Amino acid sequence: MIPVKKQLIPAVALSFILLGCSGKNTPAETTTSSIATTAQTTSTTTSTTPETTVQSTEATSATEATTQAQSASGMADLSLGYDIIVNKKHALPSTYAPGEDPTAGQQVRALIQRMQELGYPISDTYSGYRSYEYQTELYNDYVSREGQTAADTYSARPGYSEHQTGLAFDILDTHGNLLDGPEYSDAIHWLHTHAHEYGFIVRFQPGKEAITGYQAEAWHLRYVGDKATAIYQSGLSLEEYFGVEGGGYE
Repeated sequence: MIPVKKQLIPAVALSFILLGCSGKNTPAETTTSSIATTAQTTSTTTSTTPETTVQSTEATSATEATTQAQSASGMADLSLGYDIIVNKKHALPSTYAPGEDPTAGQQVRALIQRMQELGYPISDTYSGYRSYEYQTELYNDYVSREGQTAADTYSARPGYSEHQTGLAFDILDTHGNLLDGPEYSDAIHWLHTHAHEYGFIVRFQPGKEAITGYQAEAWHLRYVGDKATAIYQSGLSLEEYFGVEGGGYE
């Protein structure tokens, strides 16, 4: 775990909470949200459960389609919906600014609410969508603190961040820190074993660093919809499941 990232997130989260309180709500810059402001949506949320998992033949077809669409073009295929893969080999245009995906946002709030009901110290606030411009500022700050080699192990370069898709979310504790460390082992275990029920996978798993291009991140969720349970049960990274190239930058 790179300490600087864990320390910087609270300040980032706080800055956007303050922006929201001041009435300056710019969608392209909003990266945090709160359950309190969307409680009416969580009560009607239907989780993605094992019963809705796609059959193996459907998963195979989807895998083949994704593999063909996301070839070695160097760019992520924006037509793939929840199957899109953004990594160090597949980037997003600087102009791509979809904001938070409504379904993914609703599901992450339902997941957080459930964790809170179970007594886990999880914040209402999470880090979600990030614009290309904001990711540029964040990445450059990490580089200035740790150097590019270290920064590349835990922070995406501009255009290479899943957060820009509006489908990625970082779960925070009640102090505003990333959910990480032995004191949160029970919460992390629950998250890793139940996230798929809400349509999420834990994107960066231990032992997959060479494939995903990033260190393990217990807190980083990626919304994939009804394929979540199949991916979770496979034990594969998103790159492995869809047969898409991963690893480091070219």
